[in-house]
Amino acid sequence: MSLHRIFLSLLIASLSIAPLTAQSKPQYEVYAIRYATLPDFRVSELVAGADPARKLDIAMMIWLLRGNGHNILVDSGFYHDRFFRDWHVNDFTKPSDALKPLGLKPEDITDIVITHMHWDHADGMDLFPNARIWIQKDELQYYAGEAWQSKEAHGGIDPGDVLTLVKLYTEDHVGMVNGDAQEIIPGIICYTGGRHTYASQYVGVSTSAGTVVLASDNMYLYENLEKHVPIAATLDAVSNLRAQDRMKQLAASPGLIVPGHDPAVMTKFPLVAPGAAKIQ
Repeated sequence: MSLHRIFLSLLIASLSIAPLTAQSKPQYEVYAIRYATLPDFRVSELVAGADPARKLDIAMMIWLLRGNGHNILVDSGFYHDRFFRDWHVNDFTKPSDALKPLGLKPEDITDIVITHMHWDHADGMDLFPNARIWIQKDELQYYAGEAWQSKEAHGGIDPGDVLTLVKLYTEDHVGMVNGDAQEIIPGIICYTGGRHTYASQYVGVSTSAGTVVLASDNMYLYENLEKHVPIAATLDAVSNLRAQDRMKQLAASPGLIVPGHDPAVMTKFPLVAPGAAKIQ
């Protein structure tokens, strides 16, 4: 066979393989699930420099990723009685029950990505008995140790949640995410966030529409992104803005960057079940 024919056959083979490779990339369906509301929340605690008089009924959400043989939650919400003594909560559904409209039981959840250890994102991790928990290694190590040497170093972190996570770790139910841009499951990548907590993270998800970015509390509201304003509760405002800028580069479009507590998520995307919107 001539060199020309060999080159031509190799070119044709490469072209025929490329579509198969693209098709084999895992893709997920992404759902935002609203399980509660905190009414009359000060926007100035969400958006740096906002008018202190502005208030908003913020959405408490978890996110479900379905596909590739997995049912993955990003964050797990809260449910223990102690939080209802400290916060006025409306329209509450236990996060494990909030999955029912989508046809899932708590036992069906295979993995949970905890973006950070604040009570409203991590408290429900023990509701899902078969789930493997994914968290930044530095986040777990800090809040299981050094943070408790100072009263100022663990705001929003519940000791009971830390003990639960350590127990799950001893039972081999916890996977450590060791730094930035780590693909923990095919098509699911964790990125180090904007220092909302010691080592918060956010998640990039492969979907048929391209990459969806679940910002969680690295971006509270759409307003943070639209005005390029950092979140009010951050250890480093510069790193928070840097994370927002990077999300724009990672996401297939700015509209596929999903904030952590904006009720507009439930009107921006189509509702497919009570309290559940499909991100598309």
